[in-house]
Amino acid sequence: MAHPLIPQITDIANPIAAELGLEVVAVVFHTHERPPCLRVDIRNSIEDTGLQDCERMSRALDEALDASELIPFAYSLEVSSPGTSRQLTTDREFNAFSGFAIQVSTSEPLGNKTEWQGNLIRRDETKIYLSQKGRTIEIPRELVSKVSLDDLGVDS
Repeated sequence: MAHPLIPQITDIANPIAAELGLEVVAVVFHTHERPPCLRVDIRNSIEDTGLQDCERMSRALDEALDASELIPFAYSLEVSSPGTSRQLTTDREFNAFSGFAIQVSTSEPLGNKTEWQGNLIRRDETKIYLSQKGRTIEIPRELVSKVSLDDLGVDS
C-alpha cells in the first residue's frame, strides 16, 4: 500500500521535474527504514537519464519539500533513474513496451497466483492483457500492485 503522502509529494515533484526537462516515473516512501527513505525515480525523455539530472532534481525537490513542511520527521531523499528493469506505470510506458516480457504482481490471488509473467499485449481502463504461450491472460487493474519488465523473457 502506498504511503498517504505520495500524492502530495508527487504534486510537488511533477512541476519541478517538468521545469528541469524531466519526468517523475515513480515515488515510493520506505517508512520501515531508519531513517525513512523517500525514493523518486525520474526520466529524461530527450536523452539517457544521467547523474546530473538526478542531482538537479534532488537539490530542487529537497528544497521544495523542506519549504512545504509536508514531512515532519527526518528522512533521506534518493533520486535516481529507474533503469531498464523498471516498473511500468504510465500509458506511454505500456504502449512503448507492448510485446515485451513483463511480470505482474497482484495484491490478491487471481486463480491462486499473485505473480504473472507474459508478453504485454496492452492495458486499458480495466485490465492488463498478457500473452502466455499464445493464450491471453486478463488481469483486472484493481488487483495489480506492480508491473515491471521481466529480464528473463517469456515465450509467447
